[in-house]
Order: sequence, then structure tokens, then C-alpha cells
Amino acid sequence: MINKDLLEIVACPETLQPLTEADGALIARVNAAIAGRTLTNVGGERVTEPIEGGLLREDGQIVYPIRDGIPVLLVDEGIAVPAA
Repeated sequence: MINKDLLEIVACPETLQPLTEADGALIARVNAAIAGRTLTNVGGERVTEPIEGGLLREDGQIVYPIRDGIPVLLVDEGIAVPAA
């Protein structure tokens, strides 16, 4: 769970759109795509490790992973949200 005060000040590093905590269904969808070895990040690298959580960009297109309790807010680490 991300601190609410932190969520008020963080933004997408590329577009500056607000971020919200991704729900469990989205994280499960992302992790299923990772397990299926079909997911790459914005930087073009294949994502191989499941994520414990994520911060979703306001437009719903990109999720930034949370690893070891820390949001990874680097443009290249963003993950395109897989289709439902």
C-alpha cells in the first residue's frame, strides 16, 4: 500500500499525469503477461520478474512497477497495460 501523501505528489515522469495505485486485477493481468513472457517495458526490455504492485498513469496506458515497496518511476521502466 502506497502512502496517500506520496500519491498526492508523484506523477508520471514522462507526461506528468497523476498516478493512482493499480488494483489487484490489473497487477494480476500484468503478472500473467510477464509469466507468459510477452511483456516488454517502455525501454524495450522484456519484463521477467513479477511486480508486487504498480502505479497507474491517469490515462490507464502505463503502469510503473513497485519493487521491494519502492515505486520505480523511470520512463523506460513503465509497462504498457496489457489488453483485458
